[in-house]
Amino acid sequence: MTSAPRRYGLIAEFADPEELIAAARGLRARGYQRIDAFTPFPIEGLSEATGFRRTKLPWLVFAGGVIGVVGGFALQYYASAVDYPLNVGGRPLASWPAFGIVAFELCILCAAITCVLGMLAANGLPTPHHPVFNVPEFELASRSRFFLLVESADDLFDDEQTRNDLTSLGATSVQDVER
Repeated sequence: MTSAPRRYGLIAEFADPEELIAAARGLRARGYQRIDAFTPFPIEGLSEATGFRRTKLPWLVFAGGVIGVVGGFALQYYASAVDYPLNVGGRPLASWPAFGIVAFELCILCAAITCVLGMLAANGLPTPHHPVFNVPEFELASRSRFFLLVESADDLFDDEQTRNDLTSLGATSVQDVER
């Protein structure tokens, strides 16, 4: 027994970037929240029109850097002042200026690792297959077409009403996106 494919949403094709931005603003004005746009090149103002939110990734990277600095200093302090104290020429055991280079390197390393892992987690990657790839015309999104997706997880999503909204906003075609 096969189950019916689950609907991921509706995808609409638009003729040019201006129509796409206008449609995204129109959908947001009608209360849709879960929309996404696909274009062959960056379009100024599209992220604001689709309701793109700021990411918390810079704060995560900062925290990763702080952890790296603190960890670098702690590692060197423990090694030179606690675990294996070696007094050479009357110098202090805990010489923080000498610890700066390793602490800086660990700061960069931890921040970079946090950035990569945070970016992957925030974007939901790796995603080897996205449902929009099931739409045959979607391959043109990287060449010459402009698409706007409304996910079925949106609170206002209703198949007929959403299809009518997209058509009234100037979509040249509206297609189902199946999982």
